[in-house]
Amino acid sequence: MKFAKLVVASHNQGKIKEIKQMLAPYQVDVVSADDLKLPDVEETGKTFEENARLKAETLAKMSGFYCLGDDSGLCVNCLDGKPGVYSARYAPNRDFDKAMDMLLDEIKATGSKDRSAYFSCVLAVAKPNGRTKVFEGRVNGSIAEKKSGSNGFGYDPIFIPEGYSKSFANFTNEEKNAISHRGRAFQKMIAEIFKEKKKS
Repeated sequence: MKFAKLVVASHNQGKIKEIKQMLAPYQVDVVSADDLKLPDVEETGKTFEENARLKAETLAKMSGFYCLGDDSGLCVNCLDGKPGVYSARYAPNRDFDKAMDMLLDEIKATGSKDRSAYFSCVLAVAKPNGRTKVFEGRVNGSIAEKKSGSNGFGYDPIFIPEGYSKSFANFTNEEKNAISHRGRAFQKMIAEIFKEKKKS
């Protein structure tokens, strides 16, 4: 897979910013679906991979460019994996501050002392008329008692990655990208697709 432009199938500006930072060292023009006036693709899949593929393949065909579809979410073990693939839709009107309050209340209501959770991310890179490659990343951790930090986006203020005592929202962008679920998926993707594109 060699290309000069990559369309990211997302209108989430926080996600777009992260992806642009991760691909900054590589010779590729990263544009969002919003930049090209492309629509949001309805996530009808039952898994992260199904949704990532659906977004990438749909917008690759519409745009005529290589497209990156990304689906990720927070899975809380005492809630049987919720919110999972519904992580974005769990947030009322994409208000993640409210979503985190709801999630913390749900965990409290279970009476469980198990606050273990994990973030999962699946990346799908689709050719306009060809095959799709898939890469997965995951980071284990736990749900904090309360929100903390102002960096990142989504559920970052309540997720504490394994081996750390602070939430993702207290990490710098560089620190988070090095260990996050999206960062790990990107490391796999870069190793296979972008290894020859890195600037000398």
